[in-house]
Amino acid sequence: MSSIKLKNDCIFYYGNPAGYVEKDIATVDLIFQNEEFENWIYERKLIAKWTEGVFERLAEGGTMLFTDEALTLKACRIWQLKTDVCPGRKFIGYEELRNNFGEPDKGNYKIAYEGIIETNDLEEIYTKFNLNHPQGFTGHSLSISDVIELYDSTNSEFYYVDRFGFKEIDFEQQNQRQDMNMTI
Repeated sequence: MSSIKLKNDCIFYYGNPAGYVEKDIATVDLIFQNEEFENWIYERKLIAKWTEGVFERLAEGGTMLFTDEALTLKACRIWQLKTDVCPGRKFIGYEELRNNFGEPDKGNYKIAYEGIIETNDLEEIYTKFNLNHPQGFTGHSLSISDVIELYDSTNSEFYYVDRFGFKEIDFEQQNQRQDMNMTI
């Protein structure tokens, strides 16, 4: 008798809702990644997508991830200021940054996290990167002056973490724009 079962497109591992199958992709919580599970996915000719937070979402809402919202989930990057950036730029609100230094410049930032975190909600992302840092996160707790990027294969959206809430910004490198205009 197998310890992994598929019922109504939901994957159960020893009775725990561990993931789900859509088309040929098996999205499974990272905590269940092991050789037994990898073999089970391989035998069914599925593509494994190991993702943090799937177990919690399935345990809370059962089929919550099978809605259209799950299909439009974007990946996430967290951008934080580099250590050598002028301290006056750090931990300040968007308006203060703009008035004193101009728009946020991508060249001053580094990526502190890149991955899928099971939500597009900025408040949930903020909470996650303050209370329960995901695996692979190399920065400090999310705070004012950081930038959240939500992206998919077609576009990116950038949000400056402001004093209260988030400000959508154009986060292109100023150098790139200048280089494109300087061609002869």
